[in-house]
Amino acid sequence: MQNTSYKTYGTLNAARDNVIVYPTWYSGQHQENEWLIGPGMALDPGKYFIVVPSALGNGLSSSPSNTPEPYNQARFPEITLYDNVTLQHRLITEVWGISKVKLVVGWSMGAQQTFQWGALYPEMVERIVPFAGSAKTSPHNFVFLEGVKAALKADAAFAEGWYEKPPTKGLRAFARVYAGWGFSQPFYRQELWRTLDFSSLEDFLVSYWEGFFLKKDANNLLAMLWTWQHADISANPVFAGDFKKALGAIKARAIVLSPEIDLYFPPEDNEWEVEYMPNAICRRMPGVWGHFAGGGVNPVDIQLIDETLKEVLAG
Repeated sequence: MQNTSYKTYGTLNAARDNVIVYPTWYSGQHQENEWLIGPGMALDPGKYFIVVPSALGNGLSSSPSNTPEPYNQARFPEITLYDNVTLQHRLITEVWGISKVKLVVGWSMGAQQTFQWGALYPEMVERIVPFAGSAKTSPHNFVFLEGVKAALKADAAFAEGWYEKPPTKGLRAFARVYAGWGFSQPFYRQELWRTLDFSSLEDFLVSYWEGFFLKKDANNLLAMLWTWQHADISANPVFAGDFKKALGAIKARAIVLSPEIDLYFPPEDNEWEVEYMPNAICRRMPGVWGHFAGGGVNPVDIQLIDETLKEVLAG
């Protein structure tokens, strides 16, 4: 039995129609979504009941690190977008009796879950804003993930997933490979890591990237990586692999935000997807912060995302 951990912000109103669902991203936990929630922002807890469900594998919901034997560690089952979103749907319908969702929003793998929500529950979901994520993981994105996975597994301490202590060499290697993809080429050329208060490129790689992934469980990372690699909103019993049909099922008003230089989810992928979504537009996010334009680290991008959410909620 899989369990979804979650955190809520704000109060559910009497009509139960002020609901926003905000899924977590790859390896992220609910507190790492909080940069987009606050008074005066689009996701204002004074106005909305915001549910942040943790994705399976993130260490809070059912994960390799917290599942008892026999499905612990390397035995943890493969998890799909469909698994995550149907479980989240059960959460909000069974715990709170919610039948309408005003908005689903998410970054990266959270964006992929956002697309899945729209496709599976078109009568329930009124609006979606996925940012820096696609409805289906591309082959190039899949190959990138093969690289970080190989770096982690090459550490002998990983022991095929049955490690007794963290495989820190593998986690550091994982972080170093990831670093070349999270931000864009001009981000590094312009040394914008200095705006994040790092003294050198090496300091950025060690403190920001290695520091982040050393806190994560290796099997959790790999479980969520499998979900990301196989993300496809049509890979489920509802759509039986018909991707265009799944996109066409999304009735919600949709604004898809796509960073100009996202090395995982390039704008061209989103622009193709919205052609098959009946009520959607794709907007490019200008700038050089790459995939992390959606990560809450650049004030200009935060403002753009927040303004977009205010626009879609007002419509």
